Amino acid sequence: MNRAVLLSLVGFLAVAPSRVALGADDFQPEPGYISLFNGKDLTGWGYKTNHFDGKTASSDGRYTAKAGILVVNPREPRLMQVLWTTREFPKDFHLKLEFRAAVNADSGIFIRKPQLQCRDYLVAGPYKELKKYKPQE
Repeated sequence: MNRAVLLSLVGFLAVAPSRVALGADDFQPEPGYISLFNGKDLTGWGYKTNHFDGKTASSDGRYTAKAGILVVNPREPRLMQVLWTTREFPKDFHLKLEFRAAVNADSGIFIRKPQLQCRDYLVAGPYKELKKYKPQE
């Protein structure tokens, strides 16, 4: 089996847990797919060398598992939000995900190094220098 692929989810779900109205209890992966999130805790996830197995929150509070949702808790000043899965993957795989991000959130997915940009606003990336860039349009 290949080494664990570090799949970084930057700003994966930048929402407050109290505002989440998703049917997490009803979620079932499509046939042939497996869920990377167990819906209960941060098992299988980590940041740098820290693994959060069995915990419902990371030690710094950036990530929590609550009501079946994996949540990123943004802070001021803005900290890098990088979350890795510790799962092993075959060489070829399909990834499906749903996420909800706050206004002006920056989010991307790293698979074996290159980033797939989900959202990129004035907070990061090349757009932070643009004068006429209008996020949300």
